[in-house]
Amino acid sequence: MKIYELAPTPSAKRVSFFLAEKGIEVERESVNVREGENLTEAFQSLSVNGRIPVLALDDGTTICESIAICRYFEELYPEKAPLFGATALEKAQVEMWQRIVELQGLFVAFQAFRNITAIYSDRETCIEAWGHESRQRVIDFLPTLEKQLAEQPYVAGEHFSVADITAFVLMGMLAALEVAIDEYPNMQAWKTRIAERPAIQSIA
Repeated sequence: MKIYELAPTPSAKRVSFFLAEKGIEVERESVNVREGENLTEAFQSLSVNGRIPVLALDDGTTICESIAICRYFEELYPEKAPLFGATALEKAQVEMWQRIVELQGLFVAFQAFRNITAIYSDRETCIEAWGHESRQRVIDFLPTLEKQLAEQPYVAGEHFSVADITAFVLMGMLAALEVAIDEYPNMQAWKTRIAERPAIQSIA
């Protein structure tokens, strides 16, 4: 199997952090998204949404979307550091917080960055005002994350999970959007602890 990616991108990092935490190595092939390599017919035949990362299995099956790829490896290697929860309740909590952080944080940060910087203006309509609105929505979401981290050691509860990976990738997007977390001590302490994890350091 092989993962097609652009390693520094947030979506690719989510998968890379996940695999590193589970101790799984997969062959990688770089796709130059900035130059539009993902828009070619060859890549479009691999990826339903035309985006990276994409996991290509040996039988020709392909899986796109970061969390879908992570779920595949979770099911394939359930004995290796379960990152989607171990019990029914944990799985529900991880799913809940993963969705909250993704939809209210990371996805909105993507919208802010793409529209403010107009990095892909050659292939999509960029609206700077929407970018700034999205940036403010990310800022407005941070107290929710701070409150959760004041009550729990990790985003979804007692154990490190894929929700922490998504939130940590969000932290990188905050830096790109010039959004500081100085006023959020619990978030700062959590971010420091996550950054010190060997798997995270091996990728970051």
